[in-house]
Amino acid sequence: MESIVIKAKKRDSLGKKSSKLLRRAEQVPCVVYNGTDNLHLVVDEAEFKGLIFTPNVYTVKLDVEGTVYDCILKDTQYHPVSDKLLHADFMLLSNDKPVAIKIPVKLTGTSEGVKQGGKLVIKMRSLKVSGLPQNLPGELSVDISNLGIGQSIKVDKLSFPNLEILEAKNCILCSVKITRGVVKTEEVKK
Repeated sequence: MESIVIKAKKRDSLGKKSSKLLRRAEQVPCVVYNGTDNLHLVVDEAEFKGLIFTPNVYTVKLDVEGTVYDCILKDTQYHPVSDKLLHADFMLLSNDKPVAIKIPVKLTGTSEGVKQGGKLVIKMRSLKVSGLPQNLPGELSVDISNLGIGQSIKVDKLSFPNLEILEAKNCILCSVKITRGVVKTEEVKK
């Protein structure tokens, strides 16, 4: 998995008033959770563009005044009207503790059902998985070459090395639906 470096500073004052002042100065209050002592930080809003506004998932190297922490972005909060980033939560990574994270799914191959005129319907673009940080890939590849019309790929049929899928087993990842064009050509053949 790729990582992004974000520069941060420690926060001295906490609370609503100082958070509002930081947000006016285009700074985002952040917290790094590590199980015991939480670290309160402030990051420039522009630093988040490469992390949030992308379909990819990254680990984060938080550079806090010279000290680097390996983290993942756990949660973000936005303003309800302007969609401006208000707060971010990071979780410190440990090489011996598994972490739960949503990883994007990449469908590979061309479905047989699509070749016959069906329509590919993607229900889930990412899957929540759990694994050690060193085993987390940048994307999960799923081959759809054998998927025919009316068939689907469910989560229980998927497996990835060194990862546990945390989604419900009966969730459908993608399916190939029959289209009107396919129905008409079948009626003409009869």
